[in-house]
Amino acid sequence: MILKRDLQKEVLTSSKLFPVVALVGPRQVGKTTLAHSIEKELGKPVIFLDLEIRSDVEKLREAYDFLKYYETHCVLIDEVQRMPELFAILRPLIDAHRVAGRFVLLGSASPLLIRHNSDTLAGRIAYHELTPFSLLEIIETTSQNEHWIVGGFPEILLKPDEIFRERWLENFIRTFVERDLAELGFDVRPQNVMRLWQMLAHLQGATMNISELSNALGVASKTINTYLDLLEGGFMIHRLQPYYVNIGKRLVKSPKTYIRDSGILHHLLRIRSFADLMGHPSNGASWEGYVIEQIRRVTQGKWEMYFYRTQAGAECDLFLIAPNGKRICIEIKLSNAPTLSKGFYQSCIDLNADLKFVIVPSVDAYPKSDGIWVCSLLYFLQVKIPNILS
Repeated sequence: MILKRDLQKEVLTSSKLFPVVALVGPRQVGKTTLAHSIEKELGKPVIFLDLEIRSDVEKLREAYDFLKYYETHCVLIDEVQRMPELFAILRPLIDAHRVAGRFVLLGSASPLLIRHNSDTLAGRIAYHELTPFSLLEIIETTSQNEHWIVGGFPEILLKPDEIFRERWLENFIRTFVERDLAELGFDVRPQNVMRLWQMLAHLQGATMNISELSNALGVASKTINTYLDLLEGGFMIHRLQPYYVNIGKRLVKSPKTYIRDSGILHHLLRIRSFADLMGHPSNGASWEGYVIEQIRRVTQGKWEMYFYRTQAGAECDLFLIAPNGKRICIEIKLSNAPTLSKGFYQSCIDLNADLKFVIVPSVDAYPKSDGIWVCSLLYFLQVKIPNILS
């Protein structure tokens, strides 16, 4: 069974507007499948190169001449991070024959991690991030609880076997720390990256204290920051930044860190089932990270996302600024009968919120005092986000 990705339409639109479209995201998330799904709609012949295949790498030994020969084609290059020098070669090719849809690049690392390319193709390239399946993409075939437990990677969702899932996730994590980072040219100690990743699982949603992490791992603070950059650039974690506002209050200024895919988080925490999760001390942090990540996937980087906390106790888990400027304060609660703190009410005043929500797992939407709405995650994603933009 193949599930259609919500991003497909946007990628196809970009291919009609830009010479280069880059589709980035973690391994095994379906980038190649999505790229092949739009081939027939590109309006030109397609040549496919996979840089994990030696014969395809050999074809690019004289990359400029090879790619120039196929200037009337769309050249689709998979695992492009393995050959970062290509970006400098693409620029003169594009400038000599600038047409939309010349190249589709697939990569398992963010642009910041693919060296030498940050500005090379500015104005010529459109980036799209393909995440693991979002809740909205799979809700007709998979329950919210199942998606929360196992995460969104296609192979896990399409083959719901617990033994397979555990082995797949273990292999995925080890491949990332032992092979993928080295192939990007980073000289790191895999065991230290692994230990940090495991520590971050137990610190899900906590504000970062680099000094404490440094002491626990026995490495320099600079090294911890490098590891965090690599995990974020590889789409494994997200650092949610605090919202800074000049309101005369002492603000918490360290980011909060979340492991993005809930299946990876639960694997690192040795949570195997929904019953395990409900009895685990990290269940609230897991739900908070899951909600934030699902909102990220639906809004596709087009909304500003922060948290807010003052040292006096005002706090909201998520502060959104929509593309139309609306300001939204969100409290995330695992209980379907949530009790709100004074700190949340104060944060809504501090941030001059237009809309205020409490997001819980499953409940019919209902209003509380002061214009605050309690609603399920699914209702917020399906109904409230479109309404905010209307």
